[in-house]
Amino acid sequence: MAARNRGTELDLGWLARVRVNQPAVLRRAEQIRSHRAVKKDWQAAWLLRAVTCIDLTTLSGDDTPSNVYRLCYKAKHPIREDLLQAVNMHDKGITAAAVCVYPARVADAVKALKAAGCSIPVASVATGFPAGQTPLKTRLEEIRLAVEDGAREIDIVINRTLVLTGQWEGLYEEICQFRQACGEAHMKTILGTGELGSLTNVYKASLVAMMAGSDFIKTSTGKEAVNATIPVGLVMVRAIRDFHWKTGYKVGFKPAGGIRSAKDALTWLSLMKEELGDEWLKPELFRLGASTLLGDIERQIYHHVTGRYAAYYDLPMA
Repeated sequence: MAARNRGTELDLGWLARVRVNQPAVLRRAEQIRSHRAVKKDWQAAWLLRAVTCIDLTTLSGDDTPSNVYRLCYKAKHPIREDLLQAVNMHDKGITAAAVCVYPARVADAVKALKAAGCSIPVASVATGFPAGQTPLKTRLEEIRLAVEDGAREIDIVINRTLVLTGQWEGLYEEICQFRQACGEAHMKTILGTGELGSLTNVYKASLVAMMAGSDFIKTSTGKEAVNATIPVGLVMVRAIRDFHWKTGYKVGFKPAGGIRSAKDALTWLSLMKEELGDEWLKPELFRLGASTLLGDIERQIYHHVTGRYAAYYDLPMA
């Protein structure tokens, strides 16, 4: 992870001046989506970069220790070894950026990764995921328990009611308490953008989260009807850029929810490169929250190496 965001005082004046030009955002988002895709070796290189930024995730009601162990193994070996050898990347230590699970599965993930002899961090969702509607005391305790079990990253979710009713002081104070409960664990703040009502609210919520000390801001839980979209991502990364210009703190960005294809990953990488620069194309400042994305990336790498697409039995399951 990058250096911690120490946060700032809540600047209500800055929030009051916020105006988001929605037509301009939509035009810019369409430009990013319509860019010509990179091809051949360049595409393979970009896709391998995307792999190193994936928070490999399982957040299902039927998660079991065996599911988590398999996920952790896949995080350490995201691409088949012979495919990496074919592109001369077998000795570059390519792994997923993190493994993301529910708090009850953190201990299983920590145990599995330790047994595998790797230092991939475990991330845990918390604070009443996905709705954020449980009592504050319960949400804080959930963070503490996940950290005690070995989580090194906490994906907290905000109470969207505070955004929709304009309670920016309340939102700021809650996130500050979450940050304190995280201790040394890095905190990613999930905004639940599909439920915030407007792009202006997305920008304001992004600013408040960063002022309160979030190390990352994240689009969605993956459980909303609308999750990560390019227009929302554009607004959030420009909030990150503005916050960096004003404070000097670099905050990471994590789109999550609905990112399933290699083409999706390339679009998000293009957004980050054009809006924030190469420095934000590293797992310290950019993550992709996904559960099925890695499978499609591996299929594309397989096609790049062999010239044909893999049958269902050719690639190991996550």
